[in-house]
Amino acid sequence: MESGSSPLTTHVLDTTSGLPAGGLGLHLSQLTGLGQQWTELKKSHTDMDGRCPGLLKPGQLQPGTYKLSFDTEGYWKKRGQESFYPYIEVVFTITNESQKFHVPLLLSPWSYTTYRGS
Repeated sequence: MESGSSPLTTHVLDTTSGLPAGGLGLHLSQLTGLGQQWTELKKSHTDMDGRCPGLLKPGQLQPGTYKLSFDTEGYWKKRGQESFYPYIEVVFTITNESQKFHVPLLLSPWSYTTYRGS
Protein backbone atom coordinates (compact mmCIF):
# COMPACT_ATOMS: atom_id res chain seq x y z
CA MET A 1 0.00 0.00 0.00
CA GLU A 2 1.31 3.45 -0.89
CA SER A 3 2.36 5.63 2.01
CA GLY A 4 -0.42 8.07 2.84
CA SER A 5 -3.08 6.34 0.75
CA SER A 6 -6.30 5.00 2.23
CA PRO A 7 -6.36 1.23 2.86
CA LEU A 8 -10.04 1.23 1.79
CA THR A 9 -11.29 2.71 -1.47
CA THR A 10 -14.45 2.70 -3.54
CA HIS A 11 -15.37 3.62 -7.10
CA VAL A 12 -18.92 3.99 -8.43
CA LEU A 13 -19.79 3.73 -12.12
CA ASP A 14 -23.18 4.77 -13.51
CA THR A 15 -23.76 1.96 -16.00
CA THR A 16 -26.63 3.81 -17.74
CA SER A 17 -24.22 6.49 -18.95
CA GLY A 18 -20.96 4.56 -18.73
CA LEU A 19 -19.56 7.44 -16.66
CA PRO A 20 -18.35 7.76 -13.07
CA ALA A 21 -21.10 8.50 -10.54
CA GLY A 22 -19.89 11.82 -9.16
CA GLY A 23 -21.59 13.45 -6.17
CA LEU A 24 -23.00 10.20 -4.74
CA GLY A 25 -23.35 10.45 -0.95
CA LEU A 26 -22.02 7.62 1.19
CA HIS A 27 -21.35 6.57 4.76
CA LEU A 28 -18.70 4.19 6.06
CA SER A 29 -19.55 2.35 9.30
CA GLN A 30 -17.99 -0.40 11.40
CA LEU A 31 -19.77 -3.00 13.54
CA THR A 32 -18.48 -2.41 17.06
CA GLY A 33 -18.96 -3.32 20.70
CA LEU A 34 -20.60 -6.17 22.51
CA GLY A 35 -24.02 -4.97 21.34
CA GLN A 36 -22.82 -5.12 17.73
CA GLN A 37 -23.86 -1.57 16.84
CA TRP A 38 -22.91 0.27 13.64
CA THR A 39 -20.52 3.15 14.36
CA GLU A 40 -20.18 5.73 11.59
CA LEU A 41 -16.53 6.35 10.68
CA LYS A 42 -16.90 8.70 7.72
CA LYS A 43 -19.59 10.57 5.80
CA SER A 44 -18.55 11.67 2.33
CA HIS A 45 -19.42 11.66 -1.37
CA THR A 46 -17.77 10.52 -4.58
CA ASP A 47 -15.69 12.98 -6.58
CA MET A 48 -16.23 13.63 -10.29
CA ASP A 49 -14.23 10.47 -11.06
CA GLY A 50 -16.71 8.40 -8.97
CA ARG A 51 -14.08 7.82 -6.28
CA CYS A 52 -14.03 8.67 -2.59
CA PRO A 53 -10.44 9.27 -1.55
CA GLY A 54 -9.47 9.20 2.11
CA LEU A 55 -12.17 6.90 3.46
CA LEU A 56 -9.77 5.79 6.18
CA LYS A 57 -6.38 7.09 7.20
CA PRO A 58 -3.40 4.73 6.97
CA GLY A 59 -3.31 2.63 10.14
CA GLN A 60 -7.01 3.22 10.88
CA LEU A 61 -8.21 -0.06 9.33
CA GLN A 62 -8.75 -2.87 11.85
CA PRO A 63 -10.07 -6.41 11.43
CA GLY A 64 -13.86 -6.42 11.62
CA THR A 65 -17.11 -5.95 9.74
CA TYR A 66 -17.66 -2.75 7.76
CA LYS A 67 -20.52 -1.25 5.75
CA LEU A 68 -20.54 1.22 2.89
CA SER A 69 -23.99 2.81 2.51
CA PHE A 70 -24.60 4.61 -0.78
CA ASP A 71 -27.42 7.20 -1.16
CA THR A 72 -28.60 6.03 -4.56
CA GLU A 73 -32.02 7.71 -4.28
CA GLY A 74 -30.41 11.13 -3.88
CA TYR A 75 -28.07 10.45 -6.79
CA TRP A 76 -30.88 9.45 -9.19
CA LYS A 77 -33.25 12.25 -8.02
CA LYS A 78 -30.58 14.84 -8.94
CA ARG A 79 -30.71 13.38 -12.44
CA GLY A 80 -34.51 13.37 -12.65
CA GLN A 81 -34.53 9.57 -12.65
CA GLU A 82 -36.78 7.23 -10.68
CA SER A 83 -34.97 4.32 -9.05
CA PHE A 84 -35.82 1.06 -7.32
CA TYR A 85 -33.17 1.10 -4.58
CA PRO A 86 -33.25 4.14 -2.23
CA TYR A 87 -29.88 3.11 -0.83
CA ILE A 88 -27.40 0.28 -1.21
CA GLU A 89 -25.47 -1.21 1.69
CA VAL A 90 -22.38 -3.26 0.98
CA VAL A 91 -21.27 -5.17 4.10
CA PHE A 92 -17.84 -6.80 4.12
CA THR A 93 -15.33 -8.34 6.53
CA ILE A 94 -11.69 -7.33 6.90
CA THR A 95 -9.44 -10.04 8.33
CA ASN A 96 -6.00 -8.71 7.35
CA GLU A 97 -5.62 -4.98 7.98
CA SER A 98 -2.28 -4.86 6.17
CA GLN A 99 -3.98 -5.40 2.79
CA LYS A 100 -5.66 -2.79 0.59
CA PHE A 101 -9.40 -3.17 0.00
CA HIS A 102 -11.31 -1.78 -2.98
CA VAL A 103 -15.13 -1.97 -3.13
CA PRO A 104 -16.43 -0.99 -6.59
CA LEU A 105 -20.13 -0.41 -7.28
CA LEU A 106 -21.72 -0.64 -10.72
CA LEU A 107 -25.02 1.22 -10.55
CA SER A 108 -28.21 1.62 -12.57
CA PRO A 109 -31.67 2.77 -11.41
CA TRP A 110 -32.86 -0.86 -11.38
CA SER A 111 -29.83 -2.93 -10.41
CA TYR A 112 -26.37 -2.90 -8.90
CA THR A 113 -23.28 -5.10 -8.77
CA THR A 114 -20.37 -5.05 -6.40
CA TYR A 115 -17.27 -7.17 -5.90
CA ARG A 116 -13.93 -7.13 -4.15
CA GLY A 117 -11.70 -5.15 -6.44
CA SER A 118 -7.96 -4.75 -6.46
